[in-house]
Order: sequence, then structure tokens, then C-alpha cells
Amino acid sequence: MHDVTAFVLAGGKSTRMGADKAFLQWGDETLLDRALGLAGTVASVVRIVGDAKKFGGLAPVVVEDVYRDRGPLGGIHAALSNTASELNLMLAVDLPLMKPEFLAYLISQSSESGSIVTVPKVGRGFQPLCAVYRREFASAAEESLRAGENKIDPLFARVSTRVIEEKELVRAGFSAEIFRNVNTPEDLKQARAKA
Repeated sequence: MHDVTAFVLAGGKSTRMGADKAFLQWGDETLLDRALGLAGTVASVVRIVGDAKKFGGLAPVVVEDVYRDRGPLGGIHAALSNTASELNLMLAVDLPLMKPEFLAYLISQSSESGSIVTVPKVGRGFQPLCAVYRREFASAAEESLRAGENKIDPLFARVSTRVIEEKELVRAGFSAEIFRNVNTPEDLKQARAKA
């Protein structure tokens, strides 16, 4: 196992869902339990990024954003500011179809490439909330947040980035479906049907 810390990003507002996504049922567990379990298959240290009052007790460490209300980039920055590991897996709490085998593949690609970011791309979109970031990405994130820019994708052009294209995913035996996230009750229903 590589030296990896995994962070489950659970700080979203869940406005379209109408309930906190982290605590939605997925089979006999919650989406948060599922994400923590997935993360634990590839990392010996697993932390939650979110509200310490809400998530305290659900993981040994809960990391809160330094730059509040700045979206996922704020969460990634907070995670990378609280890690001793070189490789850091970011995993959104709302990816219930994710496979542990893909997370292992992602980490091995990151380790081999030496890139600061290793990120999958499906269709025309990056998947920055299921990606591996080296610790030094924290400074690019900080620079962006200080400048009032909250978007993650533009930062990939500023640092060495290994993009795993969809055709490569398929060749490795993975489907784009693993990145299906659940933002609405309808999304959740469809994901349950797929599972």
C-alpha cells in the first residue's frame, strides 16, 4: 500500500437533494459510511472534510475548511493543509457506484506518473472529486482561493497533471458510471437502480 491519506469530502450544502447527502441510506449503510469504507480499502488514514460538529465521532479526524463557503476547492485545500502523506485521495461523499478497484488503479497511476494531480476525465468533464493530489497542490489551491477563484479545473493547467481519459478507463475495465453522483432524489433513485 502506498503512503496515502484519503479524504471524504462531505461539506456540500445538499440543496438540490433536500437532505444531507452524507446521511442518505444506501443499502444498509449511509452514503458517508460507504465512502469511508471505499476510502479505507486504499488508505490506512481516512479523514472527513466537513463540519466537525456534524461529523465528529464518525472518523478519527474531521478537517474543516480554512476558506469557508468556497466549494470543493476549499475542501481540497483544507485536506492538503492537514496531511503528512505525499499522495492524497479526494473522494466525494456522493459517488455510491465507485469501485475500490478503481481507487487502487487511480493511486497506482498517480504514484507512477509523479504528477501533482492525477484526475479522471469522462466525456468533456474532469472528475476532480475522485482524484489524487500531491501535498504541494495546496499552494496552487491557496493562491486561487486568495484571488477569489473557486474553480478547480483551471488549476490543472498550472501544475503537472496526469489525465486518465475515458478510453483508458474502459481499457482498464471501468465504466464511466462509477462517477455518477447523486444531487437530487431522482439521481439517487437512478443510482440505486444501477447498483
